[in-house]
Amino acid sequence: MSASDMTAAGPDPRRWKALALLCTAMFVVNLDAQIVLLAIPSIERDLHFTGGSQQWVLSAYLLTFGGLLMLGGRMADLLGRRRMFFIGTALFLLASLLCGFAWTGGVLIAARTLQGASAAVMAPTALSILVTTFDEGSERNRALGIWSGVAGFGATAALLVGGPITDTLGWEWIFFLNVPIALVLLGFGPTLLRESKGERSNSFDIAGAITITLALVLLVYAVVEAPKAGWLSAQTLGLLVASAVVFAVFARVESRSAAPLVPLRIFRSGILVGGNLVMLLLGMIGFGMGLLVSLYAQQVLGYTALLFGLGMAVMTVMTVFGSAGGQALVTRIGFRPVAAGAMALLGIGCVLLSRISADGSYLGDILLPLLVFGPGLGGCYVAATIASQTGVKAEEAGLASGINSASFQIGGALGVAICSTVAAAVTGLATGPVALNEGFQSAFVACAIFAALGLAVALLLVRPSRQSSPAAVATKTPATAQAD
Repeated sequence: MSASDMTAAGPDPRRWKALALLCTAMFVVNLDAQIVLLAIPSIERDLHFTGGSQQWVLSAYLLTFGGLLMLGGRMADLLGRRRMFFIGTALFLLASLLCGFAWTGGVLIAARTLQGASAAVMAPTALSILVTTFDEGSERNRALGIWSGVAGFGATAALLVGGPITDTLGWEWIFFLNVPIALVLLGFGPTLLRESKGERSNSFDIAGAITITLALVLLVYAVVEAPKAGWLSAQTLGLLVASAVVFAVFARVESRSAAPLVPLRIFRSGILVGGNLVMLLLGMIGFGMGLLVSLYAQQVLGYTALLFGLGMAVMTVMTVFGSAGGQALVTRIGFRPVAAGAMALLGIGCVLLSRISADGSYLGDILLPLLVFGPGLGGCYVAATIASQTGVKAEEAGLASGINSASFQIGGALGVAICSTVAAAVTGLATGPVALNEGFQSAFVACAIFAALGLAVALLLVRPSRQSSPAAVATKTPATAQAD
Protein backbone atom coordinates (compact mmCIF):
# COMPACT_ATOMS: atom_id res chain seq x y z
CA MET A 1 0.00 0.00 0.00
CA SER A 2 1.39 3.41 -0.96
CA ALA A 3 1.44 6.31 1.46
CA SER A 4 -1.22 8.10 -0.56
CA ASP A 5 -3.50 5.05 -0.38
CA MET A 6 -3.10 5.02 3.38
CA THR A 7 -4.14 8.67 3.60
CA ALA A 8 -7.23 8.00 1.49
CA ALA A 9 -8.14 5.04 3.71
CA GLY A 10 -8.42 7.35 6.72
CA PRO A 11 -6.73 7.27 10.14
CA ASP A 12 -5.56 3.89 11.37
CA PRO A 13 -7.63 2.99 14.47
CA ARG A 14 -4.58 1.20 15.89
CA ARG A 15 -2.26 4.17 15.37
CA TRP A 16 -1.72 4.98 19.05
CA LYS A 17 -0.86 1.37 19.87
CA ALA A 18 1.46 1.40 16.86
CA LEU A 19 3.05 4.58 18.22
CA ALA A 20 3.82 2.80 21.50
CA LEU A 21 5.57 0.05 19.56
CA LEU A 22 7.54 2.49 17.40
CA CYS A 23 8.59 4.52 20.44
CA THR A 24 9.85 1.33 22.08
CA ALA A 25 12.05 0.71 19.05
CA MET A 26 13.49 4.23 19.17
CA PHE A 27 14.07 3.93 22.90
CA VAL A 28 16.24 0.84 22.55
CA VAL A 29 18.15 2.25 19.56
CA ASN A 30 19.06 5.45 21.43
CA LEU A 31 19.75 3.51 24.62
CA ASP A 32 22.38 1.39 22.92
CA ALA A 33 24.19 4.38 21.46
CA GLN A 34 25.48 5.39 24.91
CA ILE A 35 24.76 2.60 27.38
CA VAL A 36 28.27 1.18 26.96
CA LEU A 37 29.90 4.39 28.26
CA LEU A 38 29.83 3.30 31.90
CA ALA A 39 30.53 -0.36 31.05
CA ILE A 40 33.72 0.17 29.04
CA PRO A 41 36.10 -0.23 32.05
CA SER A 42 34.55 -3.63 32.86
CA ILE A 43 34.54 -4.70 29.20
CA GLU A 44 38.17 -3.62 28.81
CA ARG A 45 39.18 -5.69 31.83
CA ASP A 46 37.25 -8.84 30.90
CA LEU A 47 38.05 -8.94 27.16
CA HIS A 48 41.64 -7.70 27.49
CA PHE A 49 41.50 -4.72 25.14
CA THR A 50 44.86 -3.07 24.43
CA GLY A 51 46.15 0.06 22.74
CA GLY A 52 42.99 2.10 23.23
CA SER A 53 40.95 -0.21 21.00
CA GLN A 54 38.19 -0.35 23.61
CA GLN A 55 36.86 2.98 22.28
CA TRP A 56 35.56 1.04 19.27
CA VAL A 57 32.95 -0.64 21.46
CA LEU A 58 31.20 2.74 21.27
CA SER A 59 32.60 4.01 17.97
CA ALA A 60 31.72 0.93 15.88
CA TYR A 61 28.05 1.45 16.68
CA LEU A 62 28.18 5.17 15.88
CA LEU A 63 30.11 4.56 12.65
CA THR A 64 27.63 2.16 11.05
CA PHE A 65 24.59 3.81 12.62
CA GLY A 66 25.49 7.27 11.31
CA GLY A 67 26.87 6.00 8.02
CA LEU A 68 23.90 3.87 6.98
CA LEU A 69 20.94 5.92 8.23
CA MET A 70 20.11 7.66 4.95
CA LEU A 71 20.40 4.39 3.05
CA GLY A 72 18.22 2.63 5.62
CA GLY A 73 15.56 5.32 5.39
CA ARG A 74 15.46 5.32 1.61
CA MET A 75 15.35 1.51 1.42
CA ALA A 76 12.25 1.69 3.62
CA ASP A 77 10.59 4.03 1.11
CA LEU A 78 11.43 1.76 -1.82
CA LEU A 79 11.12 -1.75 -0.37
CA GLY A 80 8.44 -1.29 2.27
CA ARG A 81 8.67 0.40 5.65
CA ARG A 82 7.19 -2.38 7.79
CA ARG A 83 9.25 -5.04 6.00
CA MET A 84 12.50 -3.14 6.57
CA PHE A 85 11.54 -2.44 10.19
CA PHE A 86 11.20 -6.17 10.86
CA ILE A 87 14.47 -6.96 9.07
CA GLY A 88 16.29 -4.30 11.10
CA THR A 89 14.77 -5.49 14.37
CA ALA A 90 15.65 -9.15 13.70
CA LEU A 91 19.26 -8.20 12.94
CA PHE A 92 19.35 -6.02 16.07
CA LEU A 93 18.20 -9.01 18.14
CA LEU A 94 20.90 -11.22 16.63
CA ALA A 95 23.60 -8.58 17.12
CA SER A 96 22.60 -8.01 20.76
CA LEU A 97 22.89 -11.72 21.52
CA LEU A 98 26.29 -11.81 19.86
CA CYS A 99 27.41 -8.78 21.89
CA GLY A 100 26.38 -10.40 25.16
CA PHE A 101 28.08 -13.71 24.35
CA ALA A 102 31.21 -12.08 22.84
CA TRP A 103 34.32 -14.02 23.85
CA THR A 104 36.92 -11.61 22.48
CA GLY A 105 37.19 -7.89 21.91
CA GLY A 106 37.15 -8.39 18.16
CA VAL A 107 33.88 -10.33 18.30
CA LEU A 108 32.29 -7.61 20.42
CA ILE A 109 33.36 -4.85 18.03
CA ALA A 110 32.08 -6.85 15.05
CA ALA A 111 28.76 -7.41 16.82
CA ARG A 112 28.49 -3.72 17.70
CA THR A 113 29.11 -2.92 14.03
CA LEU A 114 26.17 -5.13 13.05
CA GLN A 115 24.09 -3.65 15.85
CA GLY A 116 24.71 -0.12 14.55
CA ALA A 117 23.84 -1.17 10.99
CA SER A 118 20.56 -2.73 12.12
CA ALA A 119 19.75 0.37 14.19
CA ALA A 120 20.31 2.42 11.03
CA VAL A 121 17.40 0.51 9.50
CA MET A 122 15.16 0.51 12.60
CA ALA A 123 15.33 4.22 13.47
CA PRO A 124 14.36 5.84 10.15
CA THR A 125 11.80 3.16 9.28
CA ALA A 126 10.10 3.57 12.65
CA LEU A 127 9.93 7.36 12.25
CA SER A 128 8.72 7.11 8.66
CA ILE A 129 5.96 4.68 9.71
CA LEU A 130 4.91 7.23 12.33
CA VAL A 131 4.88 10.07 9.79
CA THR A 132 2.79 8.09 7.30
CA THR A 133 0.42 6.82 10.01
CA PHE A 134 -0.52 10.24 11.42
CA ASP A 135 -1.80 13.12 9.28
CA GLU A 136 0.28 16.30 9.33
CA GLY A 137 -1.01 18.71 11.95
CA SER A 138 -1.74 18.71 15.67
CA GLU A 139 -2.17 14.92 15.93
CA ARG A 140 1.16 14.22 14.22
CA ASN A 141 2.80 16.90 16.36
CA ARG A 142 1.46 15.15 19.44
CA ALA A 143 2.76 11.81 18.19
CA LEU A 144 6.16 13.31 17.36
CA GLY A 145 6.25 14.92 20.79
CA ILE A 146 5.73 11.53 22.44
CA TRP A 147 8.27 9.98 20.06
CA SER A 148 10.85 12.67 20.85
CA GLY A 149 10.25 12.34 24.56
CA VAL A 150 10.87 8.60 24.44
CA ALA A 151 13.93 9.10 22.21
CA GLY A 152 15.38 11.63 24.62
CA PHE A 153 14.52 9.36 27.53
CA GLY A 154 16.41 6.53 25.85
CA ALA A 155 19.52 8.67 25.41
CA THR A 156 19.52 9.85 29.03
CA ALA A 157 18.36 6.51 30.47
CA ALA A 158 21.52 4.96 29.01
CA LEU A 159 23.52 6.80 31.67
CA LEU A 160 20.87 6.02 34.27
CA VAL A 161 20.74 2.23 33.85
CA GLY A 162 24.12 1.40 32.29
CA GLY A 163 26.05 1.75 35.53
CA PRO A 164 23.66 -0.15 37.81
CA ILE A 165 23.28 -3.03 35.35
CA THR A 166 27.04 -3.30 34.87
CA ASP A 167 27.77 -3.19 38.61
CA THR A 168 25.07 -5.69 39.62
CA LEU A 169 24.57 -8.11 36.71
CA GLY A 170 27.65 -7.64 34.55
CA TRP A 171 28.28 -5.75 31.31
CA GLU A 172 26.81 -8.58 29.21
CA TRP A 173 23.34 -7.67 30.44
CA ILE A 174 23.36 -4.20 28.89
CA PHE A 175 23.10 -6.13 25.61
CA PHE A 176 20.83 -8.97 26.77
CA LEU A 177 18.38 -6.25 27.87
CA ASN A 178 17.59 -5.71 24.17
CA VAL A 179 16.45 -9.28 23.56
CA PRO A 180 12.97 -9.22 25.18
CA ILE A 181 12.35 -5.74 23.76
CA ALA A 182 13.15 -6.92 20.22
CA LEU A 183 10.93 -9.98 20.69
CA VAL A 184 8.03 -7.72 21.70
CA LEU A 185 8.57 -5.59 18.58
CA LEU A 186 8.61 -8.64 16.33
CA GLY A 187 5.65 -10.23 18.10
CA PHE A 188 3.23 -7.28 18.06
CA GLY A 189 4.47 -5.50 14.93
CA PRO A 190 2.60 -7.63 12.36
CA THR A 191 -0.79 -6.77 13.88
CA LEU A 192 -0.16 -3.10 14.72
CA LEU A 193 1.89 -1.76 11.80
CA ARG A 194 0.59 -1.23 8.26
CA GLU A 195 2.86 -1.69 5.26
CA SER A 196 3.57 1.33 3.08
CA LYS A 197 6.18 2.44 0.57
CA GLY A 198 6.84 5.19 -1.92
CA GLU A 199 5.43 5.37 -5.41
CA ARG A 200 8.60 4.27 -7.22
CA SER A 201 9.23 1.03 -5.40
CA ASN A 202 10.69 -0.98 -8.28
CA SER A 203 13.82 1.13 -8.84
CA PHE A 204 16.99 1.31 -6.79
CA ASP A 205 19.88 3.71 -7.26
CA ILE A 206 22.93 1.49 -6.65
CA ALA A 207 25.50 4.21 -7.39
CA GLY A 208 23.75 6.64 -5.08
CA ALA A 209 23.54 4.05 -2.30
CA ILE A 210 27.25 3.26 -2.51
CA THR A 211 28.45 6.86 -2.67
CA ILE A 212 26.27 8.29 0.13
CA THR A 213 27.12 5.38 2.45
CA LEU A 214 30.85 5.63 1.70
CA ALA A 215 30.83 9.42 2.17
CA LEU A 216 29.09 9.20 5.55
CA VAL A 217 31.27 6.33 6.80
CA LEU A 218 34.45 8.23 5.84
CA LEU A 219 33.15 11.33 7.61
CA VAL A 220 32.18 9.55 10.82
CA TYR A 221 35.42 7.52 10.88
CA ALA A 222 37.50 10.68 10.45
CA VAL A 223 35.70 12.38 13.32
CA VAL A 224 35.82 9.36 15.65
CA GLU A 225 39.56 8.85 15.13
CA ALA A 226 40.49 12.56 15.14
CA PRO A 227 41.13 12.87 18.92
CA LYS A 228 43.71 10.08 18.74
CA ALA A 229 45.22 10.79 15.31
CA GLY A 230 45.06 14.60 15.58
CA TRP A 231 42.67 16.95 13.80
CA LEU A 232 45.43 18.23 11.50
CA SER A 233 47.04 14.83 10.92
CA ALA A 234 47.39 13.42 7.41
CA GLN A 235 44.92 10.66 8.31
CA THR A 236 42.16 13.00 9.49
CA LEU A 237 42.58 15.56 6.72
CA GLY A 238 42.84 12.82 4.10
CA LEU A 239 39.64 11.15 5.29
CA LEU A 240 37.76 14.46 5.40
CA VAL A 241 38.91 15.38 1.89
CA ALA A 242 37.98 11.91 0.64
CA SER A 243 34.55 12.24 2.23
CA ALA A 244 34.01 15.63 0.57
CA VAL A 245 35.03 14.22 -2.82
CA VAL A 246 32.65 11.27 -2.48
CA PHE A 247 29.85 13.63 -1.40
CA ALA A 248 30.47 15.64 -4.58
CA VAL A 249 30.36 12.46 -6.68
CA PHE A 250 27.13 11.48 -4.93
CA ALA A 251 25.53 14.85 -5.73
CA ARG A 252 26.51 14.50 -9.38
CA VAL A 253 25.17 10.94 -9.56
CA GLU A 254 21.86 11.97 -8.00
CA SER A 255 21.43 14.99 -10.27
CA ARG A 256 21.71 12.71 -13.32
CA SER A 257 19.68 9.77 -12.02
CA ALA A 258 16.14 9.20 -13.29
CA ALA A 259 15.21 7.64 -9.93
CA PRO A 260 17.67 9.05 -7.38
CA LEU A 261 18.15 7.48 -3.97
CA VAL A 262 18.11 10.99 -2.48
CA PRO A 263 16.26 13.54 -4.65
CA LEU A 264 18.34 16.69 -4.16
CA ARG A 265 15.23 18.86 -4.30
CA ILE A 266 14.46 17.78 -0.73
CA PHE A 267 17.28 20.07 0.44
CA ARG A 268 15.53 23.10 -1.08
CA SER A 269 13.26 23.11 1.97
CA GLY A 270 14.65 25.67 4.39
CA ILE A 271 12.60 24.13 7.20
CA LEU A 272 14.09 20.68 6.61
CA VAL A 273 17.65 22.02 6.35
CA GLY A 274 17.28 24.27 9.39
CA GLY A 275 15.63 21.55 11.47
CA ASN A 276 18.40 19.09 10.68
CA LEU A 277 21.14 21.61 11.44
CA VAL A 278 19.52 22.15 14.83
CA MET A 279 19.41 18.36 15.26
CA LEU A 280 23.11 18.09 14.32
CA LEU A 281 24.09 20.67 16.94
CA LEU A 282 21.77 19.06 19.49
CA GLY A 283 23.60 15.76 18.97
CA MET A 284 26.93 17.53 19.52
CA ILE A 285 25.69 19.07 22.77
CA GLY A 286 23.85 16.03 24.12
CA PHE A 287 26.52 13.40 23.45
CA GLY A 288 29.36 15.74 24.42
CA MET A 289 27.72 16.78 27.68
CA GLY A 290 26.80 13.19 28.57
CA LEU A 291 30.40 12.03 28.14
CA LEU A 292 31.87 14.95 30.10
CA VAL A 293 29.49 14.71 33.06
CA SER A 294 30.16 10.97 33.28
CA LEU A 295 33.93 11.46 33.28
CA TYR A 296 33.80 14.37 35.74
CA ALA A 297 31.62 12.47 38.21
CA GLN A 298 33.78 9.33 38.12
CA GLN A 299 37.31 10.64 37.57
CA VAL A 300 37.15 13.87 39.62
CA LEU A 301 34.42 13.32 42.21
CA GLY A 302 35.12 9.59 42.54
CA TYR A 303 31.55 8.37 42.04
CA THR A 304 30.88 4.76 41.12
CA ALA A 305 29.04 4.00 37.89
CA LEU A 306 26.02 2.93 39.98
CA LEU A 307 25.91 6.16 41.99
CA PHE A 308 26.38 8.33 38.92
CA GLY A 309 23.63 6.49 37.06
CA LEU A 310 21.19 7.15 39.89
CA GLY A 311 22.21 10.81 39.90
CA MET A 312 21.25 11.13 36.23
CA ALA A 313 17.62 10.23 37.00
CA VAL A 314 16.74 13.89 37.47
CA MET A 315 17.82 14.79 33.92
CA THR A 316 15.93 11.82 32.51
CA VAL A 317 12.72 13.00 34.17
CA MET A 318 13.25 16.62 33.12
CA THR A 319 13.88 15.53 29.52
CA VAL A 320 10.47 13.83 29.43
CA PHE A 321 8.81 16.98 30.82
CA GLY A 322 10.65 19.07 28.24
CA SER A 323 9.42 16.86 25.41
CA ALA A 324 5.81 17.04 26.57
CA GLY A 325 5.94 20.80 27.02
CA GLY A 326 7.79 21.26 23.75
CA GLN A 327 5.16 19.36 21.78
CA ALA A 328 2.35 21.48 23.21
CA LEU A 329 4.24 24.71 22.53
CA VAL A 330 5.15 23.73 18.97
CA THR A 331 1.48 23.23 18.14
CA ARG A 332 0.59 26.62 19.67
CA ILE A 333 3.49 28.91 18.69
CA GLY A 334 5.57 26.97 16.15
CA PHE A 335 8.86 25.09 16.23
CA ARG A 336 11.15 28.12 15.71
CA PRO A 337 10.63 29.78 19.15
CA VAL A 338 10.59 26.40 20.87
CA ALA A 339 13.90 25.38 19.28
CA ALA A 340 15.45 28.75 20.14
CA GLY A 341 14.24 28.68 23.74
CA ALA A 342 15.39 25.09 24.21
CA MET A 343 18.83 25.90 22.80
CA ALA A 344 19.06 28.79 25.26
CA LEU A 345 18.36 26.38 28.13
CA LEU A 346 21.03 23.99 26.84
CA GLY A 347 23.51 26.85 26.67
CA ILE A 348 22.73 27.94 30.23
CA GLY A 349 23.15 24.37 31.45
CA CYS A 350 26.55 24.09 29.76
CA VAL A 351 27.71 27.44 31.17
CA LEU A 352 26.75 26.27 34.66
CA LEU A 353 28.69 23.04 34.11
CA SER A 354 31.76 25.01 33.02
CA ARG A 355 31.94 26.26 36.64
CA ILE A 356 32.49 22.79 38.16
CA SER A 357 35.26 22.44 40.74
CA ALA A 358 37.74 19.70 41.58
CA ASP A 359 36.43 19.47 45.16
CA GLY A 360 32.79 19.85 44.16
CA SER A 361 29.74 17.68 44.74
CA TYR A 362 26.63 16.45 42.99
CA LEU A 363 24.36 18.91 44.78
CA GLY A 364 26.69 21.85 44.34
CA ASP A 365 27.97 21.30 40.79
CA ILE A 366 25.77 18.89 38.83
CA LEU A 367 22.16 18.98 40.02
CA LEU A 368 21.17 22.51 38.91
CA PRO A 369 22.71 22.16 35.42
CA LEU A 370 20.84 18.87 34.94
CA LEU A 371 17.56 20.52 35.96
CA VAL A 372 18.12 23.18 33.28
CA PHE A 373 19.64 20.91 30.61
CA GLY A 374 16.91 18.24 30.66
CA PRO A 375 13.98 20.41 29.49
CA GLY A 376 16.21 21.98 26.85
CA LEU A 377 17.18 18.58 25.49
CA GLY A 378 13.60 17.31 25.35
CA GLY A 379 12.11 20.50 23.91
CA CYS A 380 14.79 20.92 21.26
CA TYR A 381 14.53 17.30 20.11
CA VAL A 382 10.77 17.71 19.62
CA ALA A 383 11.05 21.02 17.75
CA ALA A 384 13.87 19.86 15.47
CA THR A 385 12.12 16.57 14.67
CA ILE A 386 8.82 18.24 13.78
CA ALA A 387 10.61 20.89 11.70
CA SER A 388 12.60 18.30 9.75
CA GLN A 389 9.43 16.32 8.91
CA THR A 390 7.15 19.26 8.06
CA GLY A 391 6.06 19.46 4.42
CA VAL A 392 7.84 16.23 3.43
CA LYS A 393 6.08 14.16 0.76
CA ALA A 394 4.66 10.89 2.07
CA GLU A 395 6.70 8.84 -0.41
CA GLU A 396 9.92 10.42 0.94
CA ALA A 397 9.11 10.02 4.64
CA GLY A 398 11.79 7.35 5.11
CA LEU A 399 14.44 9.51 3.49
CA ALA A 400 13.54 12.54 5.61
CA SER A 401 13.56 10.35 8.72
CA GLY A 402 16.99 8.98 7.78
CA ILE A 403 18.38 12.49 7.35
CA ASN A 404 16.93 13.48 10.73
CA SER A 405 18.44 10.48 12.54
CA ALA A 406 21.77 10.82 10.71
CA SER A 407 22.02 14.47 11.73
CA PHE A 408 21.67 13.58 15.41
CA GLN A 409 24.09 10.65 15.33
CA ILE A 410 26.76 12.41 13.26
CA GLY A 411 26.39 15.38 15.58
CA GLY A 412 26.92 13.02 18.49
CA ALA A 413 30.14 11.67 16.97
CA LEU A 414 31.35 15.22 16.35
CA GLY A 415 30.47 16.33 19.87
CA VAL A 416 32.28 13.43 21.55
CA ALA A 417 35.35 13.91 19.35
CA ILE A 418 35.59 17.69 19.80
CA CYS A 419 34.92 17.62 23.55
CA SER A 420 37.48 14.83 24.03
CA THR A 421 40.05 16.79 22.06
CA VAL A 422 39.45 20.02 24.00
CA ALA A 423 39.62 18.28 27.38
CA ALA A 424 42.80 16.38 26.45
CA ALA A 425 44.49 19.51 25.06
CA VAL A 426 43.91 21.45 28.29
CA THR A 427 44.75 18.57 30.63
CA GLY A 428 47.90 17.48 28.79
CA LEU A 429 49.71 14.60 30.46
CA ALA A 430 48.43 15.43 33.95
CA THR A 431 46.13 12.92 35.64
CA GLY A 432 45.24 14.69 38.88
CA PRO A 433 41.70 15.85 39.65
CA VAL A 434 42.55 19.56 39.34
CA ALA A 435 44.03 19.14 35.85
CA LEU A 436 41.19 16.88 34.74
CA ASN A 437 38.66 19.37 36.08
CA GLU A 438 40.22 22.20 34.05
CA GLY A 439 39.98 20.08 30.92
CA PHE A 440 36.32 19.29 31.53
CA GLN A 441 35.56 22.97 32.23
CA SER A 442 36.98 23.95 28.85
CA ALA A 443 35.07 21.19 27.09
CA PHE A 444 31.81 22.38 28.67
CA VAL A 445 32.56 25.84 27.27
CA ALA A 446 32.80 24.18 23.85
CA CYS A 447 29.33 22.69 24.43
CA ALA A 448 28.03 26.16 25.31
CA ILE A 449 29.42 27.44 22.00
CA PHE A 450 27.58 24.63 20.18
CA ALA A 451 24.38 25.79 21.90
CA ALA A 452 24.99 29.40 20.83
CA LEU A 453 25.37 28.22 17.24
CA GLY A 454 22.18 26.19 17.61
CA LEU A 455 20.32 29.24 18.88
CA ALA A 456 21.51 31.24 15.86
CA VAL A 457 20.46 28.48 13.45
CA ALA A 458 17.03 28.23 15.08
CA LEU A 459 16.45 31.97 14.77
CA LEU A 460 17.87 32.42 11.27
CA LEU A 461 17.12 29.21 9.35
CA VAL A 462 14.10 27.52 10.92
CA ARG A 463 11.57 29.81 9.24
CA PRO A 464 8.31 28.00 8.41
CA SER A 465 6.15 29.31 5.62
CA ARG A 466 2.53 30.22 6.34
CA GLN A 467 1.30 27.08 4.63
CA SER A 468 3.59 24.71 6.50
CA SER A 469 3.58 26.23 9.95
CA PRO A 470 2.34 23.96 12.74
CA ALA A 471 -0.46 26.37 13.56
CA ALA A 472 -1.66 26.26 9.97
CA VAL A 473 -1.56 22.52 9.50
CA ALA A 474 -3.10 21.92 12.89
CA THR A 475 -6.30 23.58 11.74
CA LYS A 476 -6.63 21.58 8.52
CA THR A 477 -9.47 19.16 8.21
CA PRO A 478 -8.81 15.77 6.60
CA ALA A 479 -10.52 17.00 3.45
CA THR A 480 -8.37 20.10 3.09
CA ALA A 481 -5.25 18.13 3.95
CA GLN A 482 -5.97 15.73 1.09
CA ALA A 483 -6.75 18.62 -1.22
CA ASP A 484 -3.30 20.06 -0.52
